[in-house]
Amino acid sequence: MHGEYKIPGGKLVVVDLDDEGGVLRNVRVSGDFFLEPDEALAAIDGALEGAPSETDSAGLTARINAALPEGTSMYGVTAEGIAVCVRRALARATDWSDYDWQLIHEPPQSPALHMALDQVLTEEVAAGRRGPTLRVWEWDSPAVIIGSFQSLGNEVDPEGAARHGVTVVRRISGGGAMFVEAENTITYSLSVPAALVSGMSFADSYAYLDDWVLGALGDMGIRAWYMPLNDIASKEGKIAGAAQKRLATGDGAVLHHVTMSYDIDADKMLDVLRIGKEKMSDKGTRSAKKRVDPLRRQTGLPRGEVIERMISSFRTRYGLAEGHVTAQELARAEELALSRYSSEEWTARVP
Repeated sequence: MHGEYKIPGGKLVVVDLDDEGGVLRNVRVSGDFFLEPDEALAAIDGALEGAPSETDSAGLTARINAALPEGTSMYGVTAEGIAVCVRRALARATDWSDYDWQLIHEPPQSPALHMALDQVLTEEVAAGRRGPTLRVWEWDSPAVIIGSFQSLGNEVDPEGAARHGVTVVRRISGGGAMFVEAENTITYSLSVPAALVSGMSFADSYAYLDDWVLGALGDMGIRAWYMPLNDIASKEGKIAGAAQKRLATGDGAVLHHVTMSYDIDADKMLDVLRIGKEKMSDKGTRSAKKRVDPLRRQTGLPRGEVIERMISSFRTRYGLAEGHVTAQELARAEELALSRYSSEEWTARVP
């Protein structure tokens, strides 16, 4: 069995092993990380040799840490990352480069249709009728997207939303409310097979699926990092927020979508969103206006060029062919946009 895991912010870890009678055998850990002393690598292999195959990541991590020689230095690799790689090998997990990725970047669409397309395209990936897909959104109107479990009344001021012509929709993933305007927002979705994140915890998969965009931002001169559980930030503030939904149908699939701030009308946002003091206090700032650091200021680039550079960065790393939403997918999404995502029953399901 063979597993690979690019540790977010670190190096590639590779594990080859056999599963003999429910026990790990012939374990070989390798990668482009740095490790001192040399004997530490043999110690890691030895710690994993003979471990029960059902040992979870925490248990494998403990075995590795207990076996490391005193004074071991690890650069670009962690015991936790090696443990995740072992679990991925056992689960026969796939890697980014195992797939033919497709890009969907179509003209502006309504907020409700965007919610529906996320659901439909990810269901198609789960059913095996569509390959992994990167979809870049374009908005035809301003919107607030609330998380699946948020209270509509607690998150949105209806008078403020009406005053600014803002549509409120609820997505299928958890997380917080996002205020979006067409010219100020960059939003994208990844619809991927469950096998891509197999062996990872929920938190690990967030970091793993965000890693490519950190590289893309780095190519534009922005030093950004993943901030658990679902933010991307720089030293100046938050750049983006992510959310996920895992589908158990078919072979399984994961929807991972991210909203990035290209620019921001903070006064309008505060007029539409009800951002409580409790939420602000745990971010360590007094003002919602200071929470977000837009890409426009950091890059000096037009929004379209930022998007093109992101797409180019993804294509360079993993390959990316031009694609489109099929007629069947669009018809299903349009039906869902009307029957579910535009309905009061869904939007106010948590009043």
